[in-house]
Amino acid sequence: MTTIDYSVWDHIEVSDDEDDTHPNIDTPSLFRWRHQARVDRMEAFQKKGEDLEKSLSEVKKKLSEAQRKVKQLEGASTEQAKKELEVAKTEEKQLRKEERSWEKKLDEHRREEKKMPWNVDTLSKEGFSKSVLNVKPEVKEETEEEKEQKHKTFVEKYEKQIKHFGMLRRWDDSQKYLSDNPHLVCEETANYLVIMCIDLEVEEKHALMEQVAHQTIVMQFILELAKSLKVDPRGCFRQFFSKIKTADQQYQDAFNDELESFKERVRGRAKIRIEKAMKEYEEEERKKRLGPGGLDPVEVYETLPLEMQKCFDEKDIQMLQEAISKMDPTEAKYHMKRCVDSGLWVPNSQTGEDGEKEEEKEVKEEEPQYEEVKTGDAQ
Repeated sequence: MTTIDYSVWDHIEVSDDEDDTHPNIDTPSLFRWRHQARVDRMEAFQKKGEDLEKSLSEVKKKLSEAQRKVKQLEGASTEQAKKELEVAKTEEKQLRKEERSWEKKLDEHRREEKKMPWNVDTLSKEGFSKSVLNVKPEVKEETEEEKEQKHKTFVEKYEKQIKHFGMLRRWDDSQKYLSDNPHLVCEETANYLVIMCIDLEVEEKHALMEQVAHQTIVMQFILELAKSLKVDPRGCFRQFFSKIKTADQQYQDAFNDELESFKERVRGRAKIRIEKAMKEYEEEERKKRLGPGGLDPVEVYETLPLEMQKCFDEKDIQMLQEAISKMDPTEAKYHMKRCVDSGLWVPNSQTGEDGEKEEEKEVKEEEPQYEEVKTGDAQ
């Protein structure tokens, strides 16, 4: 049978021992003084050990550098290099000696530490040196490309579920649906709902937009709550619903104010998108109207003299010829060239490859021939 070695308890230093105190001595003060003196001795002893370890570490570092230098200089042929090698070897030898000396001192210090009597500060150890909180770890910030790809992948997978959540009306229904589908509690869902709101407003589905806007703010409030608590939003959405269902008027007003503000932003964004789409449509139509010379017939028509505009309005070629005959030849040539380039009128096809020369001739002769006058686009 193995016996217990009780000798380890032979040297215990206890300051709170009343047997050797005189009745006239302030015992509590004596205990405090003794304890403080012991703590000071322990701290000094510990610091000595730390200094020894630090000195040994520095010597080892210097020795490593000296050894590296010796290896580099070995095999050197020049006299200077040989001298440096001798110096390096001498330094290495000295550092080895210092290393052994510091190791010996550190061993002696450790032996002294084992011989030290135990006391209340060494007998008891703290059970825990730190507290661990279940806090959401720091996440590396994603690039715009990564965010876009993440959003695209998420939407492709859960678009149907996000739309379903966007159409829910009751608090309890929303909470239950998120409980069944906690993966929806994230930034990607909120972002998709925002886009969905703008799309509905552009399509003039105003009532549906307001419904989805409500669910968008629900999701954004949950995300903000998670951010303030520094937890995963999937773990706190129930807190939001519990709070909103039992909230005071001030909290409810804050939610409603944010909802109204969001709907206004959606309307503004939808208006900008519609205006942009109209501009793109107008530009596309303008490009379709461009004549063979790349000019817009509408723009050309608006720059023509009133007499020429009237000719196109009346679709009267004879009137156009008379108007041109009364104009300065240079001005007439300028306007006729723009009319051709915009497709407002087409010169007689008989001009062929010498079209420009014939055109100039027509201007000079003030008797242009027309195959067709186009006025439809200019109206």
